[in-house]
Formats: sequence, structure tokens, C-alpha cells
Amino acid sequence: MTTLIRNGRIITATDDYVADIFIDGEKIIAIGKDLPANADTVIDATGKLVMPGGIDPHVHLDMPFMGTYSSDNYETGTRAALFGGTTMVIDFILQKQGHSLAEALNEWRSRSDNNCVGDYSFHMAVTDFNEETQKEIRGLIEEEGITSFKTFMAYKGALMIDDRQMIGLMEEVKKWGGFINVHATNGDMIDYLVAKHRAEGKLSPLYHYLSQPEITEAEATERFADMAHYTGCPGYIVHLTCEGALNAIRQALLRNQKVHVETCIQYLLLDASLYEMDFEGAKWVMSPPLRQKKDQETLWAGINQGIVNVVATDHCPFKWEQKLMGKEDFSKIPNGHPAIENRMELLFSEGVNKGRIGLNKYVEVSSTNAAKIFGMFPRKGTIAVDSDADIIIMDPTEKHRIAAATHHMNVDYSGYEGWELQGKIKTVLLRGKIAIDHNECKLEKGYGQFIKRSKHTNG
Repeated sequence: MTTLIRNGRIITATDDYVADIFIDGEKIIAIGKDLPANADTVIDATGKLVMPGGIDPHVHLDMPFMGTYSSDNYETGTRAALFGGTTMVIDFILQKQGHSLAEALNEWRSRSDNNCVGDYSFHMAVTDFNEETQKEIRGLIEEEGITSFKTFMAYKGALMIDDRQMIGLMEEVKKWGGFINVHATNGDMIDYLVAKHRAEGKLSPLYHYLSQPEITEAEATERFADMAHYTGCPGYIVHLTCEGALNAIRQALLRNQKVHVETCIQYLLLDASLYEMDFEGAKWVMSPPLRQKKDQETLWAGINQGIVNVVATDHCPFKWEQKLMGKEDFSKIPNGHPAIENRMELLFSEGVNKGRIGLNKYVEVSSTNAAKIFGMFPRKGTIAVDSDADIIIMDPTEKHRIAAATHHMNVDYSGYEGWELQGKIKTVLLRGKIAIDHNECKLEKGYGQFIKRSKHTNG
């Protein structure tokens, strides 16, 4: 099966030129001017942007949380991702305390295998690091191709590990070529503030935000960076939200330390004033919470300075009836926000079109950097000969509105309802096959492949 994409403006993290792309099977075979048109399928991309498929390295599909599950499963979530131009996601396996990493991997595979429409991989969240867990690290990296290990500095009693466990895990992971992803917020301080607000009868979603002030993230980010520096283990901060935390990373750079930083689309575009809408603010209850306008400015600057490397989503949707579990108590609202389908078009419309970032930077933070950091480049994250033909074709001029009534995520509201965007993804290819065309998904569940990843090279 061959496909020819003709006359598109090809954008990578480094390039910007007009050419044709010839695809045979799952791979890009040739890129050039006026390639012969003897392909099974010919796509005219004149006037359109042709870019690598998006990679979202932070999603939670079919995830158990607070007595319920996130509402997108592996089929609906990866399909919605494709509609939005994201061809690859990395989800999080959550080890149960007292259980092995192998048990957790098997549990997540039972939900993901043969159900994904788009390509996927996993991070392994270690919530109970001990002598037995330690023995499993090498096999996960070398045999399973799972090279990133997430730790939580919050959610005590469920997910959080202490600094002693963190250091031990860092040393073991470094030994075998992996690295640590971290949820960097001070869990003890947050738990104290949650209990204080509840005792005072302050139970609205606003107090979710007020229980996680900027200092809780800044302190934990600095502490994690210090531990990573001491052990020499590569580190990756997930969903960094605020000026204080980014400044902690800036300090780490002064000692020549490399720490990868991810933010999420919501932290670039939304702010904490949404929590003042009474219980409607539950739509944006996530951890860390939305921050202030000054933090948005810091994050955009961090992207252009090369300190913020990745824009992800932390996609963890819950339907409104699930959010209502916390109607009388903000601490019982399931944490999460739907965005897997909106990231690429939001980032283009609000980033590129508004002059905040350039086209090359757009590709870099939405695809290429994630591919490099997580051991998939150049198979993923670029348009090059012998790369997977994961390609999006965007009309940069088409205007459209975001609405829950028309999105493909399995959730009954949108955090961006009514937003008008300019830039619409028209066609998506995944490993050479047309996945999305004319707002229709052409692939069945099970087409998505688990992608084994190579050892970390500091991206």
C-alpha cells in the first residue's frame, strides 16, 4: 500500500519547506519535489501544513481513581487523540502498594491490548519501592521497553513515596538506562491544608486550588532536582504549572544539570479564576490546579527559552456525574481534565497564530521532544526517510469551535466550550494508513501498537 502526499508545506522541529512525501507500508520512503504520482492513494496538500503526528506523553485512560475510573478507555481515548492529531500516547501504569510492578503491567495490559486505535506506550509509576521492586527495574527497561518510572511526591497512603525510596529508585533506574518522571508537589503540606479547609467548612472547588499554593510545587520541584543532581539520575517534571517551580529548574541549570520539563495545554491557556464559578469549577479540578496569569507568561517564556520541553495534557476525564461525587466536599472531586483531542489545535491557534511560538517550536514541543526524551526518535516525532508515516495535514486558515456536542472524548463537557480556533487538522496518517479523513475515523480498535522504547540518552 503506497501513499503520496503532494505539495504540502512540511514542518519539522528544524525544517520548513514544500515537497512531496512518498509512503510505502508503514514508513516514509522518499521526500522530494515532484515525486512520481504512481501511488495507490494521492493526497493533495497544497496550501496545507504537513507535520509529524503529535505525541502526548501524559494521559490516563481507564484509570482507577477515587473509587471510579477515568471515562475514556483505550479505544475512545486513542481514537479521540487521532481526531485531534495525536498519533501516539504514553499512559501511566500505577503499581498498587504491596504488589509487584509485573502485576501492575499485566493489569494495564488487560485493558489496553487490542483496544487501542492509536499507538501507545507506558510509564511505570512506582508507589512501593523495596528490594523486590528493585529487582524488576532492569527487566522493564531491557525487555519491555518501559524506560520511564513515575514517582509521586503527593497522595500519601496511595501513591506517594518518601525521599528515601526516591533516592533508591533513582540509583537503580539510572544503573539500567531509565529515568524518573515526577509529580512534584509537597503532599504533606497539601494534606494539612486540605484538612484545615475542610475543618473550617470551606468545601467548594476554590479550596482545591487554595490547598495547593505555588510553594507546594516550587518546594517539591527544587527537592526533586536536588535529589536527581545528587544521584546523577535523569529527571523529567510532569505537568509543571508555575513560576516558582520553573525558577527552581532555572536554578538547577546554573549547576549544568539537565532536567526535562513538561507543562500541559491547560496551564498555558486557563487560570484559577475558573474556580470562583461555584461547583462549575469542578470541571477544572486537577492536580496541580490551574494557576495565575503570570504563570502562563512564565510557561510560554520557558518554551521559547528551551526550558519547557513538552506540552502534554494530563488527560484524565471524568463525566459530570463523576465530578458530582465532590458536590459537598472538594476533596472528593475526581481530579482530571479532558484535553487529548484539543491539544494540537489549541496549541496551534493560541500559540502559533498569536505569535507566542513559531511553527518549528510547535512541532518540537508537541511531538519531537517527547520522541527524543522517551526513546522513540527518529522512528516517531519527525518527517524523515525511514520514519514511521505518522503525519498530520492541517488547514492553517480554517476556523472552528470546540464543543462537547461534537468532540470524540467520552466526557459530557469541555474545558474549552465555545472557544473559536483557527487551524483545523483535516487528515491524519498513522504508520502509513489514513486514520482520520473528512472528520471520520478509518481505523478499527487494535490497529494501535505498543511501542517499545530505547534507553534514555538525555534527549
